Amino acid sequence: MTSQVSKTVLRLEAEDVRGLNDGINFKKNQEDGKCYIIYKVKDKIRACVNQCKHQGGLFIKDIEDLDGRTVRCTKHYWKLNVATMEYVNPPDSFMQDELEAVLSDTDGSLELVELNPPDPWTGEPREAQELHAGEITLTYITHACMELKAGNKRMMFDPWLTGPAFARGWWLLHEPPSDAMDRLSQADLIYISHMHSDHLSYPTLQRLSKKRPDIPIYVGDTSRPVFWYLEKSGVNLTNINVVPFGVWQNVDEHLRFMILMDGIHPEMDTCLIVEYKGHMILNTVDCTRPNNGRLPHGVDVMMSDFAGGASGFPMTFHGGKYTESWKADFIKNERKKLLNYKTQLVKSLQPKIYCPFAGYFTEAHPSDRYIKETNSKNSAADLNESIRKSCPNILTWTPVPGSVLDLALALKDPSNRCVHMGRYRKCVCSKFEPNFFSKLNANISSFSVNHITLGGDLMEELPFFLNHFILFAEVHLLCYQDFYIKKYHNSEVIGYFLSFWNHFQTELPLSAPDWDRFLQIACETDVPNESSNACALF
Repeated sequence: MTSQVSKTVLRLEAEDVRGLNDGINFKKNQEDGKCYIIYKVKDKIRACVNQCKHQGGLFIKDIEDLDGRTVRCTKHYWKLNVATMEYVNPPDSFMQDELEAVLSDTDGSLELVELNPPDPWTGEPREAQELHAGEITLTYITHACMELKAGNKRMMFDPWLTGPAFARGWWLLHEPPSDAMDRLSQADLIYISHMHSDHLSYPTLQRLSKKRPDIPIYVGDTSRPVFWYLEKSGVNLTNINVVPFGVWQNVDEHLRFMILMDGIHPEMDTCLIVEYKGHMILNTVDCTRPNNGRLPHGVDVMMSDFAGGASGFPMTFHGGKYTESWKADFIKNERKKLLNYKTQLVKSLQPKIYCPFAGYFTEAHPSDRYIKETNSKNSAADLNESIRKSCPNILTWTPVPGSVLDLALALKDPSNRCVHMGRYRKCVCSKFEPNFFSKLNANISSFSVNHITLGGDLMEELPFFLNHFILFAEVHLLCYQDFYIKKYHNSEVIGYFLSFWNHFQTELPLSAPDWDRFLQIACETDVPNESSNACALF
């Protein structure tokens, strides 16, 4: 089975992108002669191959279309609404396979990207077998951490069990079950979806490594490696497996799993399909557009994030348009859009059971009180209620730590779908490891960016500046993304500049900076104020 790859099938330069008409655009790749359709409305772009699914005919403009959304096949006159990618004549026939339209925020170019194969889980299919009670169970631990028991194997997802994430920006909303660390160390394998610290928790892995350093851990082959800090972290894990996308990994004769990439952030985010005796569990984690929007329909269980509010924007921005009323309206609209998107996604995929997770965090540190009060989030119960109204046939599960979903029982009797294992409580901050705090405090207190100007002569020197100004990253392995939830900004100085954030998210070099050269340059540079912090940049 060959691995899944992402391929750019058409690229338009910025000038060509600006020349796109609102509505339907027909484009041809001059290198291979293949044709594509690009639909543009305001700042949104959708795209597909110009080929009818019926018998491969070419689409042309539909002269009967008054809204500028429909194209007509030249063979049998089938019609496709490219605004929705649905065939409308005949109705309810096909959905057109959509390409990912990636618009660069740096040079303004547009790339149309396809995954090959688009649906790798269909290879080597297995018939669903009857399940017995207790054969497949999902135990919710906390946040994005689930324990999957399938037969005699146990698999853990994204274990964040102790300590804060994002440099104290996030805390676990609920305390994990008391035996969570024992469960983790006794698991047969662990899946970690991506490098964000609420999924890749070094405080958790540090404790795990002391119990069982050789536990098998699986991650996707992302261009931004999940464990790129492992060597210098001091965490001793000796059995990390980087696996290709879209390839079944066999655990035993009945259990296998497949890691897939995200369509928006393929360099970093991944999602997961687990199959046991032909029964599928889909875990999309934090993916914005998992597997480019191509996902299996009718899986037994689907899990996804739900909360929103994952960055510091707009709470940490002040001045200009960022008034309290503007922030409140923006946050309300964004949460509503996310709730509607998740509802529609679940409706389109029709899983038997849906579970919202990976959103049980809170801003608990006293310094983040304003963010917590302002940054309202979706609740899992609200999303499940929205899904039940839209799709009454889909079962929903709102988990609490320690609750167990028995798949066999749930499929036979929906009223018996889960068992609550005792009481749970909110996290107590004093229980987290003090050594972790001292490391954070020692470094964060010595870090400052007083002024950043994006433009003019500085733009030419920006790559070196951005790559090397985080002095503490070399010592305690903290990414700038750990701070983008907590750093405060004045919009009159920098505004919200997407390229700036993307740089720290995906484009930092994998090798460590040359600190000797950095210090040499720093010593040769005149310091404008003798009382200034030695680690501050101006």
